[in-house]
Amino acid sequence: MAQDTPGGRLSPPKWLTAGMRPQPAAVPWAAVARAAAGLAAPLAVGLAAGRPAYGALASMGALSAVIGDTADAYRMRVFNIAVPQLFGAAGVALGTLVFGRDWTAVAVLTLVALVSGMISSIGSVASVSGLLLLLNAVVGAGLPMPHPWWKAPLLLLAGGAVVLLLTLFAWPLRGGVPERAAVAGSYREVAAFVRAAGTPEHDERRLAVTQSLNSSYDLLLAHRTRRHGRSPGLARLIARLNALMPVVEAASAAKLRPVARLGPLPEAYPAAVLALADAVERGRTAPAPGEDPAAFLDLPAPTGPSERALDQALRYAAAVGAEPGRADVPDRLGSPAAPGERARRAARAALLSGASWRYGLRLALCIGLAQVLVSVLPVPRSYWVALTVTFVLKPDFGSVFSRAVLRAFGTALGLVIAIPVLAEVPRGWWDVPTVAVLATLIPAFSAKGYAFQTAAITPVILLLSDLLNHQGFALVLPRLYDSLIGCGIALLAGYLCWPESWHTRIGDRLADAVADASAYVALAFAAAPGRDQPSRPRRRRRLYRDLSAVRSEFQRALTEPPPVGTRAAAWWPLVIAVERVVEATTATRVRVEHGVPAPPPQEVAAIAADLAALAEALRTGRPLPAPAEGPAAAHGAADDVLGPLRREVRAACATASPVLG
Repeated sequence: MAQDTPGGRLSPPKWLTAGMRPQPAAVPWAAVARAAAGLAAPLAVGLAAGRPAYGALASMGALSAVIGDTADAYRMRVFNIAVPQLFGAAGVALGTLVFGRDWTAVAVLTLVALVSGMISSIGSVASVSGLLLLLNAVVGAGLPMPHPWWKAPLLLLAGGAVVLLLTLFAWPLRGGVPERAAVAGSYREVAAFVRAAGTPEHDERRLAVTQSLNSSYDLLLAHRTRRHGRSPGLARLIARLNALMPVVEAASAAKLRPVARLGPLPEAYPAAVLALADAVERGRTAPAPGEDPAAFLDLPAPTGPSERALDQALRYAAAVGAEPGRADVPDRLGSPAAPGERARRAARAALLSGASWRYGLRLALCIGLAQVLVSVLPVPRSYWVALTVTFVLKPDFGSVFSRAVLRAFGTALGLVIAIPVLAEVPRGWWDVPTVAVLATLIPAFSAKGYAFQTAAITPVILLLSDLLNHQGFALVLPRLYDSLIGCGIALLAGYLCWPESWHTRIGDRLADAVADASAYVALAFAAAPGRDQPSRPRRRRRLYRDLSAVRSEFQRALTEPPPVGTRAAAWWPLVIAVERVVEATTATRVRVEHGVPAPPPQEVAAIAADLAALAEALRTGRPLPAPAEGPAAAHGAADDVLGPLRREVRAACATASPVLG
């Protein structure tokens, strides 16, 4: 539905146009250079050998590697590039074997789509692997490949290997730098969070800290599953990241300082966090051996419980930095499971999960329909229809509806770029610099959004596929038609026909998060200070991660058309309110640990019960009962330690009441 602008003109709704605005992002110049060299070099070798089709296939493999190179750490980049490349090679081999066999191809590609969809639920690398498995199977079944059947897989792997080698070129010189940079970046985000205590920017900085910690923990955990106990450098980084968590908790408590009486938080506190960040990034101890931690930090005398918490947390982080091998750092990551156990969990997740089967069946249905359609209708170069379906129907990559719209928009934009290339550039050696220039757009545009990534990839794929089938400028309009057909199939068979598209489970996810917040409140005040140290921070970290996932799911739902987008917009303030409840719980607990009297257990139980009632109301849709009034709150006591938490719970209930109605 169009919306009225202030000038009285009609404009498209925001949920429809949100992805068409480029996101602010710096140009990754190193990735730009790798993309240009990685795609152009195989094509040049193929032309020099008199086999341009071989060079085009190798460049397609390089293209997949460029798109998959999303990690920062070198070991993870090996994993992120190599594993999907192997699945892609298997896919093109299957596609080549059924090329020209219409109904056999329909059956095989439908089965491959089912497998691709199911393995995509395991994790991010599995998702990309499933994507390449299906994409390359579609390409192999739709384009003539060199014989025998094993040549195309080898050429794709060779192209991916070129990009992998370029990616790892600086590893001997920069090994460990991305990991240190990630942890140091988390320290700097925490410094900004400390500085924002008691200011309007506090909530925004807290969200940035959560995202940064999630990223750093994911990176280190992925390493530790293979290297824990064998890498002293990794153990030091884990210790330093774990030592940052008390600083985050103390910064949350600093929000409750009486600024009117005490004034702003001294700048020495964020400055101390920045000094620790510099030490982490440079791989140095902090303080230096023999240096007094107190002199290194230069902290003022604390004047209240929040400052005492910050002082203690920063000195602890400095001590861990000075003695990174110490064994008393709480393990907030949890011990990684053995490789065999992780493989069994992944297999169970793919085979027994209802979400895995639902997505696999949706993808298989859409690919099957696309292949049936191009088998019975005279659609030239029909593989593009199924390629479009595959790209669009990736719920773990974003909203299916918005991706269909953005795919059509990006393809049209990419065809505008491709038209002069296919019309004016002669085939042959001119293709090498042309591919190099077009390849630079892929990493530069990918950070701007999905539509812009599609616009950058489209002309490259068209040019490389033309080297295999020699259709030239005649490719342009059929590709646009095929993309529109593929988007239509994804919308009709993969979106509109599935109840979950219209009855999203975001409410259930939010109810689970509220129930977890209720349990966290009970845990935070159930034990004497210090007794729950191993479990409480780990519960808080898991809860914040879950809330981050809920936030991402809601943001994806906001790009859906009504009623899903409307419902997500109505509930969005409650997501923020629940995050504030969790932070208020942490802040109150920290203040109790540093001198504020502990709250009565019955008041804690009443707040936990209010949150449990809110969770139940979200699940059932029934009206929410009024929150209980605590004894201290009823008398307006100034020393009500639970007052900030109780206010946040009331705000969450007030936010939910109109929605539950």
